[in-house]
Amino acid sequence: VQLQASGGGLVQAGGSLRLSCEASGRTFSDYAMAWFRQAPGKEREFVAAISRSGRSTDYAGSVKDRFTISKDNTKNTVLLQMNSLKPEDTAVYYCAARSSSYPMTTPDRYDYWGQGTQVTVSS
Repeated sequence: VQLQASGGGLVQAGGSLRLSCEASGRTFSDYAMAWFRQAPGKEREFVAAISRSGRSTDYAGSVKDRFTISKDNTKNTVLLQMNSLKPEDTAVYYCAARSSSYPMTTPDRYDYWGQGTQVTVSS
């Protein structure tokens, strides 16, 4: 499956962005999906994940109650709605797909990756 992430940009602290990841090439409903992020000089970290069906989600503690992940199997798209953004949310955000029903929180459990989209939050 090929993944194309978009929606990043520059926003002030407290603002919102919505990231989109469009999948192509395979049956999207076969995959659990996730968003990870990587800031300069840091390791890639888990942000949010959603099950193959879209009924189960998981979030990193740092984004819980601010970010919402959703999956539309009819549009082959996974979204990440990011509200109340903070400067520490600044990173390149990557979407990832896993050939399983269940999402995981570690990058090595994902089979496919998008190219990343830059999110910059100014203070």
